Amino acid sequence: MAVQKLLSLLVFQLMLVAFVLDIANAQGLQVGFYKNTCPNAEDIVMKTAASFISQAPSLAAPLLRMHFHDCFVRGCDGSVLLNSTSSNQAEKDAFPNLSLRGFQVIDAVKAALEKKCPGVVSCADILALVARDAVHMMNGPYWQVPTGRRDGRVSKLQDVLNNLPAPTSTFSTLKSEFAGKGLSVKDLVVLSGGHTIGMSHCSSFTNRLYNFTGKNDADLSMDPNYVAQLRTKCKPNDATTIVEMDPGSSKKFDVDYYTLVSKRRGLFQSDAALLADSTTKAYVQLQLTSKSTFGKDFGVSMVNMGNIGVLTGKSGEIRKKCYLVN
Repeated sequence: MAVQKLLSLLVFQLMLVAFVLDIANAQGLQVGFYKNTCPNAEDIVMKTAASFISQAPSLAAPLLRMHFHDCFVRGCDGSVLLNSTSSNQAEKDAFPNLSLRGFQVIDAVKAALEKKCPGVVSCADILALVARDAVHMMNGPYWQVPTGRRDGRVSKLQDVLNNLPAPTSTFSTLKSEFAGKGLSVKDLVVLSGGHTIGMSHCSSFTNRLYNFTGKNDADLSMDPNYVAQLRTKCKPNDATTIVEMDPGSSKKFDVDYYTLVSKRRGLFQSDAALLADSTTKAYVQLQLTSKSTFGKDFGVSMVNMGNIGVLTGKSGEIRKKCYLVN
């Protein structure tokens, strides 16, 4: 009887392990996916991307943002890279994507990979790997990127407007949008930390500086001294000026973003929203201490984001050029 119970328990545990592994591999992604078909793929990606970012460090943030914009619209399928055609307006031409930069980096990486391993590495995987390498080059963390994504064949402008979180979003809206992609509140507050590098156009936050409630007022959730400082740089209806999202530290991937948020100096409403929830506020406060977990957490949340709606197996295709379907 005791032996039967032991065997039953063992079988149950093996089923549980198999179930967990099945969930982990459900997306069909794995670290080292190209180890047999293109063994030097990640090295080629890193070296090619580094040749651009070392010359223009300001490309790091847009390349990170590009992966985010790709994953939140139709999943991480490289659809953000496709050009519009005479019969279709693609994601690339949606207003939130007009400020994306670094497409030439992705094209160069793809060309280098096609030369070495034709038709093997997807553009969707290139985006995920370049985002990781860009962060690492800015003194940020390094994480293992599961690969094996395939490229989508569809890219529609309207999908961006329907799916991409806006910088003016409230916490409840952000929580709902992230949950809709299978991401947690922790992923939300961690991925927001990507704002530690890069620039923003004034138009993404001037609503907080002028006439916020229709009474010629500023957003009271922003430090009034910071409002005054930003008003010297950004005038109403300014669509061209850019400012640092993390002043003084915008080229270094660090926890300084959370320091700014805690001081009510987050640039966007979506940054300020992190103080509106007890869980995200506690995370912000933790990053100001010696027990900061941001570096490790960012890699985990990037992997989580990189799992959104991926195409694997025989779905999609491996594009020859990232801006065109085959």
